[in-house]
Amino acid sequence: MGNVRIGFFSFTEVTDPAEHRSYNEWHQLDHMPEQFPIPGVVFGQRWVSTPAGRRARAFDDPALASVHYMTLYLMSEPVDPTLEEFRALGERLRVAGRFHEHRRSHLSGPFAVTGLRAASRVLVSAESIPFRPNLGLYVVVRTGRHAVASDQSTPVSAAEQHNGAEDPDVSLAGALLEADGVAGVWTFTTDGRSERHGWRPGEKTITVCYLDAPPLSVAPRLGDVVRAAVDENSWSVVFAGPLETITPWNWDWFDGDT
Repeated sequence: MGNVRIGFFSFTEVTDPAEHRSYNEWHQLDHMPEQFPIPGVVFGQRWVSTPAGRRARAFDDPALASVHYMTLYLMSEPVDPTLEEFRALGERLRVAGRFHEHRRSHLSGPFAVTGLRAASRVLVSAESIPFRPNLGLYVVVRTGRHAVASDQSTPVSAAEQHNGAEDPDVSLAGALLEADGVAGVWTFTTDGRSERHGWRPGEKTITVCYLDAPPLSVAPRLGDVVRAAVDENSWSVVFAGPLETITPWNWDWFDGDT
């Protein structure tokens, strides 16, 4: 699997309600498989924010309110060549007519891995959490970030201190990890690579909780944890809510919207 350094995120809206099935067929059966042969692409997965999932969001800023799906690719060294080929492949597929036109990405780009935790009950290491089967995620996106170098090679540990006090992102990860159903928590932060390779996500931190309980069942508890962290740290959170794991060919969540 290698040592994951980067998470490439895409928060995507399908702009035509009649196109969800074709979008899912394209992404799972055509687009995503083409990414895995790229050296440095370790893993990728996509999740859905169903209508019920959207109602369960604790924060739903207009910037990401219309998002239906989130994709996360994990990347290891060589990071910069990987990102270059990742972008180039996208352009080649677009020219070949193999790109879905009824989609809009509201937030995308590479984020440095800045923290990783695993619940003791799951036994596997924190590094293994994304590869462990999950039922979904709880994702928190906030503006602002750590001071992180663009060539950072080692994610921060849970015990690392920030300016003489515990890093608030570490505190948030620890609080989220205490909730039933959370198997692990990874934290990602923008760094200089985003702009260098042509993406403009702005300064943001994304906290990803990997769930082995139904996302809707744990969302209320995790929403309370995020609200408490916002009150304590005066964060600006633009998204906090559950996303469900996608099973291939089961793409009917939005059929009633057509």
